[in-house]
Amino acid sequence: MSTPISGTSTARAPIQLAALVVGAIFLLVGVLGFIPGVTTDYDMLAWAGHESHAQLFGIFTVSVLHNIVHLVFGVLGLIAAASAAMARIFLLGGGVVYLGLWLYGLLVDQHSDANFVPLDDADNWLHLGLGLGMVALGLILPRRTRTTTLG
Repeated sequence: MSTPISGTSTARAPIQLAALVVGAIFLLVGVLGFIPGVTTDYDMLAWAGHESHAQLFGIFTVSVLHNIVHLVFGVLGLIAAASAAMARIFLLGGGVVYLGLWLYGLLVDQHSDANFVPLDDADNWLHLGLGLGMVALGLILPRRTRTTTLG
């Protein structure tokens, strides 16, 4: 005979864990964008725009604005992980934002003032992957923890 576990569960649903991990990664990337060495040509880091020549890991063009966006997304992910509904909104909404950013990066001239983030080819591919990944996580991950019984 099995007896259900009683009491309040503090276990997070898979979608909450995903929001927590994604948020933590965004937070880490935002911080790393401000660390010389991890960000190459750090002395060329601009507030915003295509004039910024600093590159995170020597690959992804970043600016102060770009790093702040990563930090904000990180904090939002950590906050959203508090509930399954908020985690789903964060993953789906954030994924849509990153897919929009990918499209924007494809359409904007990288050397124009419209490239205010700044974006380059590496950023565009990363934004596509992030957008698709976040939307997929938001759609496929369960919003409840599994109930277990002791027996």
